[in-house]
Amino acid sequence: MEESSNKSHHEPWNKGKLVGQKAPFKLKDIWAIRVRLQLEHRVRELAMFDLGLDSKLRACDLVKLKVRDICHGDRVAARAIIMQQKTARPVQFEITEPTREAVSSRPCKTPTTRINTSFFV
Repeated sequence: MEESSNKSHHEPWNKGKLVGQKAPFKLKDIWAIRVRLQLEHRVRELAMFDLGLDSKLRACDLVKLKVRDICHGDRVAARAIIMQQKTARPVQFEITEPTREAVSSRPCKTPTTRINTSFFV
């Protein structure tokens, strides 16, 4: 009888693990990541990291960004408005100067095909 009670006892998957919201990045951690990406010349990842910080968008919305969403012609916009997928609400955010530099330093495709392409492809 004791054996059957032991078999039916199921241990939760998260027992002993920290669950819930994670602590936000500290400023020194943000700068450490940014500097490491710059030193390794990982322009795409730096632009994505900076845009993620500026916009506070979910990852699913961030990877769907198009060039036309954040650029006007050859220059990066100072502000952008994106419709969130989950809530279907518009989110307006400011694009800071370091982010604009990272985005503009990304190699571009030809202007005609570039407008409707995903930014992070």
